[in-house]
Amino acid sequence: MICFTEKIPENDTMPQAAQTLTLPWEKRVKSRQRVILDNGDQAGLMLTRGTVLRHGDMLLSEDGVVAQVKAENETLSFVQCSDPLQLARLCYHLGNRHVAIEINASQVCYPHDHVLDQMIGSLGYEVRVVDAPFEPETGAYQSRHGHHHD
Repeated sequence: MICFTEKIPENDTMPQAAQTLTLPWEKRVKSRQRVILDNGDQAGLMLTRGTVLRHGDMLLSEDGVVAQVKAENETLSFVQCSDPLQLARLCYHLGNRHVAIEINASQVCYPHDHVLDQMIGSLGYEVRVVDAPFEPETGAYQSRHGHHHD
């Protein structure tokens, strides 16, 4: 079984990936687990505790195999909001419920939850359900910011 022990730093020259590993968000925050590579092979993650995997990250195994991480599509609730103040209010209400959220310039998404969708709808926002990769903010105490904003 292949055992991936390190994440290749972003500033390193990225090697060609021999494998891919597609995972949902909840598995990309676990640094030690068994996984199934996209080709069906079993593998293990034995990364430094607290490692968060993002779409496009590269992993290196003990025996030199490189795998690229891919974010799996997940069912998300998606809210478009072009007013920055309203977007901030929306994020406040979701954050107040300790919900993982992905924030962009004019939209926010979170794992689909019909109760949250009703709450957000009652505040006057339109919620759409989509299947897409989820890349939420990781929080202020993570070593790397959640993702890059345009």
